[in-house]
Amino acid sequence: MLINKVSDQIKRSKYISRDLSWLRFNYRVLDQARDTNKSLFDRLKFMAITSSNLDEFFMIRVGSLYNYLDYGKERTDYSGLRELPFRKKLLDYAHRFVNDQYLTFNNELKPLFAKSGFDILKVSELTEIEQKKVDSFFKNTIFPLLTPMVFDNYHGFPLLMNQLLTFGVVTRTSDEGKPQDRVTFVQIPQNLGRFYEINRKDKIIFVPIEEIIRLKIKKLFRNVEIVSVNLFRITRNGDFTLEESDDLEADFVQEIKSKLKTRKKGRVVRLEVERNPSQYMMRLLKERWTIDNANVFTINSLIDLKGLWQIVNHRHFRDKGFKQPSSVMPHSLPSDGVDMFEYLKDHDVLLHHPYNSMEPVVSLLERAAEDPLVLGIKQTIYRLADQSRVTAALLKAAENGKHVSVLFEVKARFDEERNLREGERLEKAGCFVIYGISKYKTHTKMMMIIRKEGEKVTRYVHIGSGNYNEQTARLYTDVSLLTTNEVYAHDVSEFFNVITGHSRPNEYKYLMTSPKNMRHQLIELIRNEARNAKKGLKSGIVIKINSLEDKEVIDEFYKASKAGVPVKLIVRGICCLRPGREELSENISVKSIVGEYLEHARLYYFHNNGEPKVYGGSADVMVRSFDRRIEALFLITNEELRMEAINILYYNLLDNQNSYIMREDGTYIKKRAGANEEVVDVHKIFYNKACSEPQLVELV
Repeated sequence: MLINKVSDQIKRSKYISRDLSWLRFNYRVLDQARDTNKSLFDRLKFMAITSSNLDEFFMIRVGSLYNYLDYGKERTDYSGLRELPFRKKLLDYAHRFVNDQYLTFNNELKPLFAKSGFDILKVSELTEIEQKKVDSFFKNTIFPLLTPMVFDNYHGFPLLMNQLLTFGVVTRTSDEGKPQDRVTFVQIPQNLGRFYEINRKDKIIFVPIEEIIRLKIKKLFRNVEIVSVNLFRITRNGDFTLEESDDLEADFVQEIKSKLKTRKKGRVVRLEVERNPSQYMMRLLKERWTIDNANVFTINSLIDLKGLWQIVNHRHFRDKGFKQPSSVMPHSLPSDGVDMFEYLKDHDVLLHHPYNSMEPVVSLLERAAEDPLVLGIKQTIYRLADQSRVTAALLKAAENGKHVSVLFEVKARFDEERNLREGERLEKAGCFVIYGISKYKTHTKMMMIIRKEGEKVTRYVHIGSGNYNEQTARLYTDVSLLTTNEVYAHDVSEFFNVITGHSRPNEYKYLMTSPKNMRHQLIELIRNEARNAKKGLKSGIVIKINSLEDKEVIDEFYKASKAGVPVKLIVRGICCLRPGREELSENISVKSIVGEYLEHARLYYFHNNGEPKVYGGSADVMVRSFDRRIEALFLITNEELRMEAINILYYNLLDNQNSYIMREDGTYIKKRAGANEEVVDVHKIFYNKACSEPQLVELV
């Protein structure tokens, strides 16, 4: 009865649970690992991504739920469920996902290893010579790094690190003739790598590090009886919502550094353990961490599938199934040899990554660093590549005496330490560095280069949806604009003054920003479509985003649907709106595109009675985007570029190879091309469309 009651409550709600919607998204990623049309290495890549996604989900979303449970705070999910019944529903669904994840890995992927040039083996499956190599590796490299940490009456419970593989070794001693069990913990250092590699003539053998340690664990327990050796891994609560901090007087950088330390000590929200663990150890761990069976995930294979990246990225397999990075220039940029400073004086450029290379943006920045006419550079940075060319260019610009001001967002999740480090490098070089704005997370992506050209100063502006990261620009789909248009330049200058100072402009002409006005302005655009529909005028909305969660905007979509507005939503991940519900959202459709590239672009189209308004930028339709983040959407005013953006949406709507259609109950079905239907794969078609002239198309 309780199960039926919970299910009925979820069905009655006019919203979909954010967290359950996210788990369904990870199923769509898992679907890529099941796709037999992909190479094994692509499938392993997606399997590793599902594992990484799930780690972050437990740290942040399950961690957030436990912030309510542990401190007795009330919380009602979008599904209408309170904390405890929702916890049960969520963890039950997570168990189901993990079971399906490992069924895929064990039954569909592992059988393909041997004929693909590699295998994952235990030490006992190696040749005698190979076992000697393993012995030497353990003796010289692994053994010196291992530190047994006993827990007993004389030793406190050790701090076990988040997401490290750990052995819980139960030993037995006799004190005064009475046998006594105790647990010693041995954590595997993360800098050892996931596998020990052995080259054979016909293949590469990957030996899990834990299997080597398991075989040699007795060397850490001389003259002690070992009762059981149990491998496990914990995930701790990593949710701390710094952007909601009201302590404006605190040293913000030091606050970030201290919060990073708490991530290592956060409460345990998940315990992954191999089959048949010691019941003595399990009782101890459950009691110590205040968890129960719902938090325990028994793994019948390799714990932590993120380790598969070592195989996917191996030098011998790099060319197996991976598309080379694009060097294609957009239609609006005629060649890659053009002088960008001269070209941008008369032309705007819309870039669609990865189908268009990010090279024009990075090269422009690098040239600006050396150009004697450039006076200054302003930039927001959220995530950077390793050995970033962007950082190198900014350092060079500072060395050359240019004014460089950079806002580093040190709350970029899991990149906090990197951004602090890079920011400190720039500070030492003489750059003006701001480490975020205490109450808000700066998520917008923009850059401005100020150049003196004779008696005139020209401002070169770049603004988009993607990070200034040359590596992810090859894997994420994003849109961005390069322009010297004075209206954009004025808006962006004003925006930089807002985020670096105390300026409060009344309005922007081409920008829509948060946290101040974005929600209200988007709602007004939706309402305008509803008004037009009620007047019998043509109307329509097409939006492509990562996540849709804000209730106020969702309610406006429902009202627009009732007014007769066709609403087509392309939402990669979380979607809390119910499409196609009778008398609520009959005119709303939702699709998700998941495939070779991570769909990261945000585009907003409003029909506006035949005079379309199209925006691109950094913001999703989420509470955090509107209330707790600094975001910007830019209006695409150039007619040809607007047509390019509309074409992007058009082909996303046509896609029938990477698309999943969302149903009213929140589930998804894979879209397939019909028997007489043209195959449309957006992750392939845009390579052919990148240089072609955009066509005039109808979206609604």
